[in-house]
Amino acid sequence: MVVTNRVNPFLRPGLFFLLSLGLLLSLVGLVSHAAIIDPDRVDVLYHSYEGGGMKIDGPSILLRKKASESVAVTAYYYLDSISSASVDVISTASPYTEERNEGQLGIEYLRDKTMMSFNIRQSDEDDYLAQSFSVNVSQDTFGDLTNLNMGLSFGDNEIRRNGDELFEEQSQQYRIRAGISQIITRNLTTSLNVEAIADSGYLNNPYRTVRYIDSSIPSGVGYQAEIYPETRNSFAAKLTASYFLPYRAALFAHYRHFTDSWEIQASDVELGYRHPIGDYLELELKVRYYQQTQAEFYSDLFPYRDAQNYMARDKELSDFNDITYGLGVTYFLPASLSFGETRSEATLQWDYIDFDYQNFRDPTAEGGVGNEPFYGFSANVIRAFVSVYF
Repeated sequence: MVVTNRVNPFLRPGLFFLLSLGLLLSLVGLVSHAAIIDPDRVDVLYHSYEGGGMKIDGPSILLRKKASESVAVTAYYYLDSISSASVDVISTASPYTEERNEGQLGIEYLRDKTMMSFNIRQSDEDDYLAQSFSVNVSQDTFGDLTNLNMGLSFGDNEIRRNGDELFEEQSQQYRIRAGISQIITRNLTTSLNVEAIADSGYLNNPYRTVRYIDSSIPSGVGYQAEIYPETRNSFAAKLTASYFLPYRAALFAHYRHFTDSWEIQASDVELGYRHPIGDYLELELKVRYYQQTQAEFYSDLFPYRDAQNYMARDKELSDFNDITYGLGVTYFLPASLSFGETRSEATLQWDYIDFDYQNFRDPTAEGGVGNEPFYGFSANVIRAFVSVYF
């Protein structure tokens, strides 16, 4: 059976989609600079992820245009081509390929020192349709040394299962977030952001299974569909600091903590350094460590069929950690190479990620059911993009 499996190793915060699209949108600065509307720009991005038997790549384009000194419009299109022969897939099904298309439209409105933004988004796959709406408000205060921001989002998802025309489920997501950014000194800035998320409806993957001991069959192991709770409440807080050095370099760091009603506790810390090389180059180095505990209803191997009311074997709900090493180079094009009066820059970023699972075993390895080695793999993430300001 060919499985079109939507759940992949990037569902948790801060991995592939956020690494690629989040980077692109953060450069636009939808809510972080409330005193002025950012300049017009076009960004073209190519992203690639490869690791653990999965390959995801594709382009993205973003266009930002001011309609006036107080109104700007942003639009982007994002394409993913996904092929997978990951350990989750090949243990119970065949490799698969699929494509995801995503688009977003946004509008920003500036009034005095208050910035408001509104965004609508749609993501479409063969078996998954996601639509969302968000609103954000940002306000500069205390002599422009402090920025306050908050936002609300609502998402509505339609989940289907290829090969089963009768299967159709729904899920919804509500997000509320708030943050404060503060200029402490001429060189030091800090920010604190918090977010609460409420998910409801069908929250698991219609293709994924759990395994259990079954001595009645030769393999000794049986499989049944995962069963998740229909609600999930999450909370995350992130503290960030940036220190600008005299020679145009910068140090930055963040710490993030995540907890949810499924008993997952996660945290990550990142350290980075940006260094200018001459007038046109900038080098960025970073290292990030992430760790989490398992969901309360997760198990790599259940003792028998229907062992619990809720059961999961998604490795992203297990106890695991990963470490990321990143390298980036940005080239600021001189005026002689830019287009007319425009200003341009090109960036190439590479991340190497090493995953280490503490209680998810590799079902394709030898050793006997429940005695296989714990799973681990490495991945490479590449992002190349060009930004043109006009």
